[in-house]
Amino acid sequence: MKFESPIIRRKSKQIWVGNVPVGGDAPIAVQSMTNTETCDVAATVGQINALQLAGADIVRVSIPTMEAAEAFKQIKSQTTVPLVADIHFDYKIALKVAEYGVDCLRINPGNIGKEDRIKAVIDCAKEKNIPIRIGVNAGSLEKDLQKKYGEPTPEALVESAMRHVNILRSHDFHNFKVSLKASDVFMTVAAYRMIADQIEQPLHLGITEAGGFRSGAVKSSVGLGMLLMDGIGDTIRISLAADPIEEIKVGYDILRSLRLRSKGINFIACPSCSRQNFDVVSTMNELEGRLEDINTALDVAIIGCVVNGPGEAKEVDLGLTGGSPNNLLYLDGKPHHKVGNEGLVDELEREIREQVRIKESLEEQLIAKV
Repeated sequence: MKFESPIIRRKSKQIWVGNVPVGGDAPIAVQSMTNTETCDVAATVGQINALQLAGADIVRVSIPTMEAAEAFKQIKSQTTVPLVADIHFDYKIALKVAEYGVDCLRINPGNIGKEDRIKAVIDCAKEKNIPIRIGVNAGSLEKDLQKKYGEPTPEALVESAMRHVNILRSHDFHNFKVSLKASDVFMTVAAYRMIADQIEQPLHLGITEAGGFRSGAVKSSVGLGMLLMDGIGDTIRISLAADPIEEIKVGYDILRSLRLRSKGINFIACPSCSRQNFDVVSTMNELEGRLEDINTALDVAIIGCVVNGPGEAKEVDLGLTGGSPNNLLYLDGKPHHKVGNEGLVDELEREIREQVRIKESLEEQLIAKV
């Protein structure tokens, strides 16, 4: 499918989380969060590295205690992906992880106490050029806002966020991004739409506590899809009660569907019916499992019969159309050779990996010429 996304993205100020640009014209970054015990350094490092291998641009780590901050020092030294420290209330923890090289602080300045403590964190972030993420959640709004609005509302989320924004602005600190999350899709979408016109900083999108793998993926796709179609969003986190690696996969699936990121394989596959000439479902399940390591952008169509197969195959890098007695493989939109059902997945994997190799080689040649 050789077309660009028609989405016009909201103009935002660009910040840097480690070596990853967020906002401006940078690709929308995909992130997740560890769910290990942070003080278990080996487990946390292992999960961070697995997330990075799955494609995570940024990984967030909860730092609830000073012991966790000391563990973070070791974690940071053993990983390379940019790390965000998730901190609440204790400003000393923020200062400690800043000392240990954190790439971003997820901390609400209004929640860390007196003015001198807020100033200490902001001054430290300025000195070390560490961005801050203001993160507002419907489940933890300030008590006075709960009383004022009676219940979480988009207006309450935005008012809470702007309180924290104004604290940073009053200290001439502009190196920040903002999130306004609720588990309700409509509330989340309305809040982001409201704040998008009030600040120039990047927006971190997410439907918080979205649910289990299936229901959470659907809810996140609907909510984030609405916002991304509006051009709103500079980095995303899919919150699932599931393996964090699934958050990365779903995040990229959402962005690929909107042509906002092209990392990894974009599969087009039919749901199958009695016309299929091979088992589409099992073929797809096995291919996705085998090819999870590929990050190179590639469009692949797996269609079980000749009704839609040829049309889809002509629009992708590699396409398979079911046929009798043999299936037909297309490369770059043109018929290439016939493939039988025996050893079909092995053949497809070989051909896909060969196309990836060719594409990567061409990209390396282009880079070398620049």
